[in-house]
Amino acid sequence: MEDHGAAGRRVAAEASAAPLGGTGGVPDGHGSRAPQGPAAARGPGPSRRRLAGRLLWLGGVLALHAALPGAAGAAGGAAERRALRGLRLRYGSARQAGLVERHLEAAADEARRFLGPSPEHPYYAGAVVLAGRGRTVALHRAMGEAVRYADYDGRTDRVREFPAAQRIPMTEDTVFDLASLTKLFTSLIAVQQMERGNLELEAPVDRYLPEFTGGGKELITVRQLLTHTSGLRSWAPFYQQSSREGQVRLLWSVRPQEAPGSVYRYSDLNLIALQLLLERITGHTLDLLLQDEITAPLGMHRTRYRPPLSWRRVTAATEVQRPPWSGLDRGLVWGEVHDENAHALGGVAGHAGVFGTAWDLAVLARTLLDGGVYAGRRILRPASVELLFTDFNTAFPGDDHGLGFELYQHWYMGAMATPHSAGHTGFTGTSLVLDPSTDSFLVLLGNSVHPVRTWRAGSAPRVAVGNRFARAVPVRTKHGGPAWYSGMETGGSGTLTLPPLTPATGAARLRCAVWWDTVPGEGAFHLEASADGESWEPLPFSTLRSTGGTPEQWPRGSAGGWSGRIWHRLDAPLGAWAGRPVHLRFRHAATGRYVGRGVYVDVVRVAEPGRLLFAEDRPADASRIEAAGWTRSTD
Repeated sequence: MEDHGAAGRRVAAEASAAPLGGTGGVPDGHGSRAPQGPAAARGPGPSRRRLAGRLLWLGGVLALHAALPGAAGAAGGAAERRALRGLRLRYGSARQAGLVERHLEAAADEARRFLGPSPEHPYYAGAVVLAGRGRTVALHRAMGEAVRYADYDGRTDRVREFPAAQRIPMTEDTVFDLASLTKLFTSLIAVQQMERGNLELEAPVDRYLPEFTGGGKELITVRQLLTHTSGLRSWAPFYQQSSREGQVRLLWSVRPQEAPGSVYRYSDLNLIALQLLLERITGHTLDLLLQDEITAPLGMHRTRYRPPLSWRRVTAATEVQRPPWSGLDRGLVWGEVHDENAHALGGVAGHAGVFGTAWDLAVLARTLLDGGVYAGRRILRPASVELLFTDFNTAFPGDDHGLGFELYQHWYMGAMATPHSAGHTGFTGTSLVLDPSTDSFLVLLGNSVHPVRTWRAGSAPRVAVGNRFARAVPVRTKHGGPAWYSGMETGGSGTLTLPPLTPATGAARLRCAVWWDTVPGEGAFHLEASADGESWEPLPFSTLRSTGGTPEQWPRGSAGGWSGRIWHRLDAPLGAWAGRPVHLRFRHAATGRYVGRGVYVDVVRVAEPGRLLFAEDRPADASRIEAAGWTRSTD
């Protein structure tokens, strides 16, 4: 039950489920997905899209293990080789992590800000934020309280707090109900079974679960469960069934609402069905698979289903559950899974039920960033990890999804969102984001349903912290000095205007270096020209990546989206202005709810054969630039 799922509400809060064995399954939360931006150009497509195309070409007979190189991971990259040598995460400074300290501290400040009115009630009672790059955890901060509220009265919207002496402060090692982050672990286990030849990505689910049929369910594939394209509804009230047999019958009775593969709809039922499938083909319950296949090999000793009673004092409390806002009347939920359906299933479910810490999630992130290996222990091959981050939902722009992982989602990743970023959220207030393009990871865990789910809405803390952490990953110029920077404020805009120039020939050109990352369709930079400095028109240009290749044309005089986190050489011909004065300016505009990392402009020059009209590196010229909404920045 997190704050996403474009096609409606995920009902119920994350709860606990007992092993389903081979006979049943269930869903998790509610909430609604933040609206996605237009399906505009999303920048150059990453290699994972091409990989997805190759896999889908094989159709329903794809056996994933056969598509994976037998020697995958034997060589790997430098990061993977270091991981195979047994290197682990370590604490270090921002500088050691290659991060900018003031922006990293600002990320912690943003997380702390939501302990106050947001806008009326606190977004969460407490939170833990962890961020790092490479093998260095440079930020690990706890704030607020893990346990604060004893009761809640829905009629008056008032709470009863524990006495100060009985409250429990948040610590870096506080255990959280991870809610739908559980789906990531279920997905990892599924991909492991694909590696071993026990499961095929494009196989129909009823090959492994013959009971999973009727009303078109027999057409649903394993991939569609993992990418939420099965057509199943978002949720079903399993907690209303008094027996496991009734719960199983309810799952078998569910019919697709649309044809499988025709729609994206986030659904807990997908991961519950996948749980049943995994338990059927392995003969083991999901909690044992989690321990044996992931947490024990990686040393994630504070991650598990059904935490013991001894963990309660180090676990963040969640909701005071009572109707009508909850499907169950449980009072304060603390140390047990929050999701009603998972609770009804005994605490072990494919969609919810895993508890863990920020550090353990950082270990998982590092494992995936290193191609499936951590401290010398491998849980996945590199090719399998690539599938986790491959967008299989290209038919549903804005709902990019790998196997289990959500991709390129500004609504909770903030400016960390790139075509390479992967992550997930949990309804209790949890989130994980990792970005291979910067080798960075961010964990934000909050008890945001404590005391009640209605006190918060949306993903404002996730976005705010993600924006600040993205800013902490510096953008450096070749000369090491500052460049003009647009900033990354929501709704921000500005202009960078050169003094009037008069080209003498049609061979005059403007050239500069540019770097940009904006939300597709909701942010861009523009190059414009004017005869009088009042009325402006687009100036077409081309860009060439610093890594080489073919120039890209921008005939409308603007560019936006993802540019690959590299500098580009911009070239704009000024032939139409030969013999007359021209004003030139760069303009940036962020028009949507979310922002990217921003726009940089550097080393601006206007020249024609034998004559330099303007050079930013000449102090006299630089002093004549008029900047509004742009600043000079070294990072």
